[in-house]
Amino acid sequence: MGDLHVREDNASSYRDLFAEIAKEADVLVLTGDLTDLGKPREAEILAQDVKACAIPIVGVLGNHDYECGAPDEVARILRDAGMRVLDGQSCEIGGVGFVGVKGFAGGFGRRMLGSFGEPAIKQFVSEAMNETLKLENAMRQVRASRSVVILHYAPIVETIESEPLEIYPFLGSSRLAETIDRFKVSAIVHGHAHRGRFEGRTPGGQPVYNVARHIEKPTGKPYAILEI
Repeated sequence: MGDLHVREDNASSYRDLFAEIAKEADVLVLTGDLTDLGKPREAEILAQDVKACAIPIVGVLGNHDYECGAPDEVARILRDAGMRVLDGQSCEIGGVGFVGVKGFAGGFGRRMLGSFGEPAIKQFVSEAMNETLKLENAMRQVRASRSVVILHYAPIVETIESEPLEIYPFLGSSRLAETIDRFKVSAIVHGHAHRGRFEGRTPGGQPVYNVARHIEKPTGKPYAILEI
């Protein structure tokens, strides 16, 4: 599940939902935008629900978690609560390897933004390339025969369909899928696009799931259940 957007002024808790998930699953994967504005206080609120979860939690940060300029503090708070927050790293839980990066924007296919022109454009593309490099390095560390790639940004267009066309380039990048398709993975999950489709495939045929909380899923719940 992704895009929890926990806020300081929101009294709602994910504790009951996490408890429900723990009865159905072995691992809870969170695909970023865990907080609404990236405030440490928002992370502290979520951390209480993380501590109460009966199964391991692993995931990545999203763009909202960077908004206040304190992503390291947000990640530290959640790690201290027991969540494995990945940023270019991998870990193994129950014989399944989990690889996580936030990813970045840039567009898809032949319309991907190229590193040409103004320094600002080159810096933008460099950020996307750095994320894919982190992803590739982490994937090379996986030794398990089954693996899940955790992203915030989308690696393909299919799972962001129904979003306005004008914002497609800001919802993800084909560079992520190109990197993933150099390896064999069991599943790729992402959030970020609150509209879209639950399922798609990379050009190499590997399954991708948009698990943003707002996306309609086969469970009929805010979360998806994947068997790896």
